[in-house]
Amino acid sequence: MPTNTQMERCIAQERGALVFWSPEEEQRGPGARVQIIDVFALEVASGFGGDAQGGLRLEAQPSMAAGRSWTLARAAQLIRNDAQPHRWVALQLDRRAWGLFWAGGGLQECRQRLADGSREAQKDPQRPLLPVARNEPWRLVAWTSLIWAAVLGLTIGIFLGLLQRQERQLEQLRQRNAPAQQAR
Repeated sequence: MPTNTQMERCIAQERGALVFWSPEEEQRGPGARVQIIDVFALEVASGFGGDAQGGLRLEAQPSMAAGRSWTLARAAQLIRNDAQPHRWVALQLDRRAWGLFWAGGGLQECRQRLADGSREAQKDPQRPLLPVARNEPWRLVAWTSLIWAAVLGLTIGIFLGLLQRQERQLEQLRQRNAPAQQAR
């Protein structure tokens, strides 16, 4: 497959993070605005939080509109300190950078470089590659299940009430029609 030489110049390792720049070098710098992209899940970082061990976790959303922008210095710090730093690329907020990243082969090249870096990190036992499970997802599932069970119970209660009301009305109709049928 042919290599886009312009795209090759856009990828750099800055402050411990992989960065995809615009080809115009005068726009590069620690104060440049970037978004952090998970190149494997195709999501954009929308914030960050902590995990059970006190480590940093970038939180991502599939919508680009939900993503936040950071300076390169802050983005590199977040990527370096994330539990899975070999998933993230800092993508400069520039239309040429975005075009080369999404359509010019930048995404595939960044995936390849991060995958290669991930294999090297597997040899280093200091950092886990798999995410550490938090205890909070089960709470979310429990609350969601409880709410759905309450909605289901309410729906069944309303249905049974309507069924009993209809049964009473049907019985009243039978009682009204019974004397008319006996008169015949």
